[in-house]
Amino acid sequence: MNFIQELETELVRHKNNENAVKMEAYMKHHFSFLGIKTETRRAVFQDLWKKHQSEIQYNFREISWELFIKKEREFQYCGMEILIKEIKKKYLKEDDKLIEQWIVTNSWWDSVDVLAKYLLGDYLLQFPEETLTVIERFSNSENMWLNRSAILFQLSYKQKTNFELLKSECEKHKHSNEFFIQKAIGWALRDYGRFNPNAVKSYVENTNLKPLSKKEALRNILK
Repeated sequence: MNFIQELETELVRHKNNENAVKMEAYMKHHFSFLGIKTETRRAVFQDLWKKHQSEIQYNFREISWELFIKKEREFQYCGMEILIKEIKKKYLKEDDKLIEQWIVTNSWWDSVDVLAKYLLGDYLLQFPEETLTVIERFSNSENMWLNRSAILFQLSYKQKTNFELLKSECEKHKHSNEFFIQKAIGWALRDYGRFNPNAVKSYVENTNLKPLSKKEALRNILK
């Protein structure tokens, strides 16, 4: 694939070992980095994307996945950006399995939060009839990142948020001691609180959420 080969050559050319050390430390050494700052990576990436637009549009699932399973995180970011843009309004019903595969691969907050909002969230807007089935499967999984995605997928929904479903997810996971779950509950409630602050405040005050979840949920409402 010409695009991937050229992208790899160009990104490696911009490698910065000093930046890489700092980036890897920030990400708790879960991933390797080339040390390329976001604006530089995106500039290189966008130029090559335009150059190979036809190739990418025709093979975006394969290309994005090949990038996502590469070692360095910069390639994984590129893979996510390709998939999210190219798949929009082109989802297949069976793509829930693809989305699950992405979420559980190379998982950390910086990838999962983007995938939950822009991939899972968009998929369920295109296939709303799949929402309860998919979210129940993700929510009941032993994989914490799928649980987090089930809580966060409505972040882009605004007034379309199914608050009953959100509350159900909060109830299911409210006793979790996992930081990323407690934080997700608070974030999802805070986000919906921008559109329905009274409902969120009432729910939080009448539910025994973990302190972190409660603090995050009410952070803007109590200002």
